[in-house]
Amino acid sequence: MTDKFTVSHFKEFKDKKNKISILTAYDYPTAKILDETGVHSILVGDSLGMVVLGYEDTLKVTMNDMVHHIKAVSRATKRAFVIGDMPFLSYHTGISDSVTNAGRLVSEGGCKAVKLEGGIEIAEDIKAIIKAGIPVMGHLGYTPQSINLFGGHKAQGKSFEIAQKIYSDALALQEAGVFSIVLECVPYKLAAFITKKLDIPTIGIGSGPSCDGQVLVTHDIIGLAGDFSPKHAKKYIDVGSLIKSAVNNYMDEVDKELFPTIKNSFVVDEDIIKRL
Repeated sequence: MTDKFTVSHFKEFKDKKNKISILTAYDYPTAKILDETGVHSILVGDSLGMVVLGYEDTLKVTMNDMVHHIKAVSRATKRAFVIGDMPFLSYHTGISDSVTNAGRLVSEGGCKAVKLEGGIEIAEDIKAIIKAGIPVMGHLGYTPQSINLFGGHKAQGKSFEIAQKIYSDALALQEAGVFSIVLECVPYKLAAFITKKLDIPTIGIGSGPSCDGQVLVTHDIIGLAGDFSPKHAKKYIDVGSLIKSAVNNYMDEVDKELFPTIKNSFVVDEDIIKRL
């Protein structure tokens, strides 16, 4: 797809049974590369806390962090639809704060939509954000900002009660007006059931092939996550090993005076050196 991907394309793709591809980016060069591939959407996730800032979870990510990284990604993006995560406590302290913070991500950061974690309990916040003219993506199942409630990184929806809650929340989010819903680490049959019942697209991450689209952390698929290899991800190339090899070659050539050569250097007229 060469045209700009917009919020209306999400529903259009579901109706035509076309799959939606989304990847994360947190900086200008990565976003530029992803945009040039034709990926449909780029998510600036609060996963940046773990992936690029070195935190153990997403809870320490601030609004200023998100604005900073969304700005970089937005500057690099010409056609992909950029979505910004609303971080922990940015939409939990009242509707006014929710709208204000969502507005910051769009007006200062430059993203086209925001993503919120949670179900019916944040429906009114979602409605208010949408009323302000900002598209909203939902996020159900394993929601990283609730890691302390879950007791760790765990799949959600294996019991009837939780499965029913996720389904009810999905219906509530659709009613609130979200344009799509991320289903994270939801059993694949439950994800397939919800996908079939909803009019809006589902975006899976660790939730099976029946979702209307998929999202993954770019660092996971290119091997920049170190030894961490989540079950729901697939490594398509090991860039980490390539970088280490390049650095080792560089250090070796510096040590042996093979780099830099004259070709890597600038010249000055010999007369100037004589005059000095």
